[in-house]
Amino acid sequence: MILHIDCNFYFASCEVATRPGLEGKPVVVANDNEAGGGVILALTPEAKALGLKRGTPLFKVRSLIRLNDVVVCPADHKKYRRISHHIMEIVQQQQIVLDFVQYSVDEFFGMLPLDDPDEVRHYVSKVKEAITSASRIPVSCGCSQTYTLAKVATHFAKQYRGYDGICILTPANRIKALSLLSIANVWGIGRKNQNKLSNIGVATALDFANLDEKRVSVLFSVTGVRTWKELNGLPCIDLHRPVTQRSISQSRTFPFMTEKFDDLEQYVRGFASSCAASLRHQKSVCNAVTVFLSTNRHRDDLEQYRNSSTVKLTSPTADTPTLIKASLLALKQLFREGFLYKQAGVILSDICEEQGMQLDLFTEPNDERHRKLMHVADQLNRKYGDNTVSFL
Repeated sequence: MILHIDCNFYFASCEVATRPGLEGKPVVVANDNEAGGGVILALTPEAKALGLKRGTPLFKVRSLIRLNDVVVCPADHKKYRRISHHIMEIVQQQQIVLDFVQYSVDEFFGMLPLDDPDEVRHYVSKVKEAITSASRIPVSCGCSQTYTLAKVATHFAKQYRGYDGICILTPANRIKALSLLSIANVWGIGRKNQNKLSNIGVATALDFANLDEKRVSVLFSVTGVRTWKELNGLPCIDLHRPVTQRSISQSRTFPFMTEKFDDLEQYVRGFASSCAASLRHQKSVCNAVTVFLSTNRHRDDLEQYRNSSTVKLTSPTADTPTLIKASLLALKQLFREGFLYKQAGVILSDICEEQGMQLDLFTEPNDERHRKLMHVADQLNRKYGDNTVSFL
């Protein structure tokens, strides 16, 4: 069976886990900005019980927060990624779950070579207990024949306390489960597709699963057909073969505007390092690096500036120092004094596979020592958090 693990109210759980004094208190995690605002990104059940909701701007609930002594924690994404890697290690060390992969910062998939529901529940309970004990992060687990059905099972594990955080969805109870699940809660069905399905009378996951395959293929893309097959118990998603990205990017809208080149340089260094790690992860190299800068387009009272610059590399590479150097060169070409910058980003493009790459006539390939250095840096950053090992 496929196992899906989903961390409950993850960002808020990370804050509670790393600050024991918050146990049992209403806690929200929010982003921050220069106006002192921001929105709620995650919240504990205690905060939810007060009527607070994810996505609510903080300024609208300030009085409610003060009245109930709600703890507001600024989002710390490095911490959340570090704890996520720790959860990966906890599960892998048990050697119970096969082919264990991280799908997102708070979601994981794996496989249990078992069919008996009681046996599956027994081993999933061990995994769940290990995660909660070692990381103090509460999780919900779902098991079924496909990735999509495993996500369906996790939905019910979260919704019904009687499951104690674990739901095993077997072929025998698949139809009943799908009939109780809104199409809006199906993995892979976006808002656009949800509206389209509503127009043809599809309200539940079972309604969608009962559609004719030809009709699904006409109405939706390949992704929609895969979702349809998975809901019908036909495995067709392979998370172990990610599609090679044609471009890799990372950007950020800064919480506070800056006019300092040094600030922008630090951001761009971090973006380039993360992009380089992603490039190596998919065993690719790139031929070009683009950096872009932008002021705050929502501030009509400020001078506006937005531009980008691309640096072509002499030979394809996934080497972090080389990509940082190219990114900083592009940044220097872009930077203009006198502007308050709100956003920056790095884009790696013209990507090809590492094997068989064409080198410049006068360029030697990276030696084995340098490749090993990049590999070790990637391992340390995955284990202890991004930029634990950085390059000057």
